[in-house]
Amino acid sequence: MTTAWMEMAAGRGALGVGLIVAGLVVVALLLGAFWMGARVRRREPPPPSPEEQPRLPEGGPVREVAENREPDEVPRSDHRLTPHEMPAFGNSSTRTGSEKSRRRWTDGKSGSFGSG
Repeated sequence: MTTAWMEMAAGRGALGVGLIVAGLVVVALLLGAFWMGARVRRREPPPPSPEEQPRLPEGGPVREVAENREPDEVPRSDHRLTPHEMPAFGNSSTRTGSEKSRRRWTDGKSGSFGSG
């Protein structure tokens, strides 16, 4: 072998050693992350026991309530009201409507403009 071949072989050997060292560093980081995760998990509270689980109400599951809502009137005032002075803090408050059934379109009309 000539010196050129020895230099090339030495260069590849250093590359191989570098890859092995990089692989060992990655393995060490993964083991450290696993160890740290196990420590964090040990400090967490255990899962709730069956007695601590939520229970259904006595009357059974809660059902949804279907009702018609209508907007509350805006209070009349001599000066302009800011949102924090309005009921429900500026949100559009509603109340239960007087009608119990839903309003429907009259027969023969779809309710859109120009449909007659």
